[in-house]
Amino acid sequence: MIVTTTDSIAGKQVKETLGLVRGNTIRAKWFGKDIVAGLRQMVGGELKEYTEMLSEAREEAINRMIEDAKKLDADAIIGMRFITAEVMRGAAEILAYGTAVKLQ
Repeated sequence: MIVTTTDSIAGKQVKETLGLVRGNTIRAKWFGKDIVAGLRQMVGGELKEYTEMLSEAREEAINRMIEDAKKLDADAIIGMRFITAEVMRGAAEILAYGTAVKLQ
């Protein structure tokens, strides 16, 4: 499945627009990682525990979006974007969305 943030794919033409597809996940901070990240924040540097958590969440959201597109028999997803929102203290939603299309 081709997934792109652009509105077109070089060398390909969109035959049919199938509609919006999306995938999301909600992740909460884990207490143990919170402590380690809090200590690291005091001395500076990357909060690797959160970087890892958010990277995994983005991948999960993308995979769920692709599964949504497969249900429509899409060849590609164009205009893919992410949105992040705090849903409660300590928990965030990652939403991946785009437009499912059939290619010629």
